[in-house]
Amino acid sequence: MTGSAGYLAVDSGGSGLRVVAGSADRGAAARRESREPVRTGERGLDPGHLLEQLVPMARALTAEAGVARLDTVAVGAAGMASLGDALSAELPGALARELGVRTVALAADAVTAYAGALGARPGAVIAAGTGLIAVGTDLTGWRRADGWGHLLGDCGGGAWIGQAGLEAALRAHDGREGGSARLLACAEEMFGPAAGLPGAVYPRADRPAVLASFAPRVAACADGDPVAAGILRAAAAHMADSAAAVCPATGEPAVAFTGGLFGLGDPLLVPLEEEVAKRLPHVRRVPAEGDPLHGSVRIAAGLAAGALTLPSDERLLSVTTTEVVAGGRARA
Repeated sequence: MTGSAGYLAVDSGGSGLRVVAGSADRGAAARRESREPVRTGERGLDPGHLLEQLVPMARALTAEAGVARLDTVAVGAAGMASLGDALSAELPGALARELGVRTVALAADAVTAYAGALGARPGAVIAAGTGLIAVGTDLTGWRRADGWGHLLGDCGGGAWIGQAGLEAALRAHDGREGGSARLLACAEEMFGPAAGLPGAVYPRADRPAVLASFAPRVAACADGDPVAAGILRAAAAHMADSAAAVCPATGEPAVAFTGGLFGLGDPLLVPLEEEVAKRLPHVRRVPAEGDPLHGSVRIAAGLAAGALTLPSDERLLSVTTTEVVAGGRARA
């Protein structure tokens, strides 16, 4: 085993955990995944459930990566900004006791998306999947816009696009203005008769994902259907609004897009590029360098090397240093 200190990088999201172990001299050396998402309860994200999965994976990964000791862990978690109080209170001490970890970074998934896409450069990142959030920094502090969930926001995200498409389908079914016969046909092909659509959507616990599943149909109809094209133009305008709210106003900040929604391709990307150019003429549009797991690796490796330059924030990116004292207790 190498004598260098190792790090662990974690991406916790709706599909489970992705974990990477590495060290300063070897980089990211081993990776594992769990398909079980961390539970959310009355206390928010459940630290016990995260530890149940993470500790065995960490022990196996450090051995596989040839790491002598694990000093640093960076966890990027969906929901961290609003549901992370219990995680922040309990995880650093638990990782110190279980694994001897000294430094723990807890980050919102928007921050790891930013770090993966742009690294430590000033700018803004639009992260879009089922939901949508924009995050930006001038490297002295963070700003975020949207990310409020499908009932209160996530404007322009996959659920928003899918819901707008289904609304247009029902308008066509009713004979109201603003409807789309093509979207109605797609909706009935996917969900069954239009009259049954509320029953197919409203009772579902995974309603945002169900709505977002219709977004690719909206994109497929955009060529030749002005209603579908208009939905995607509106989504692009919402995204650009969020990016403008968080992007540094001076200098030459970079802007990147990351997330599965951009797989919709040109029907979304073309109007988005136009909206960003109109709203943010001073930015440099760059491709995302990596995903949120890559961002967690960058944060963990930066901390391990004492070279993390991204700003700290109580809700978005916090770093805790602990030590294990007599009796196996952890002390901050």
